[in-house]
Amino acid sequence: MRTSRYSDSQILAILKQNESGVSVPELCREHGMSSAMFYKWRAKFGGMDASMMKRLKELEEENKRLKKMYAEERLKAEIRQEALEGKL
Repeated sequence: MRTSRYSDSQILAILKQNESGVSVPELCREHGMSSAMFYKWRAKFGGMDASMMKRLKELEEENKRLKKMYAEERLKAEIRQEALEGKL
């Protein structure tokens, strides 16, 4: 997955600028991003502070790691099952 060219602190700063009254089109022009990206950030990170955003990123990483572990274990189980079926 592609990483954002904006850091977490930059995203929070952009969202706070909007909360203080700067319009979305003006923010998008200033920071070189699309309005869709802004609204995506607002839906995902709106109302968060830096510590909450950091925790969200940690949970997403852990979830990714656990999904990978599950996929590997599932593949091993399928291989074992095929091996048992072949011996019968």
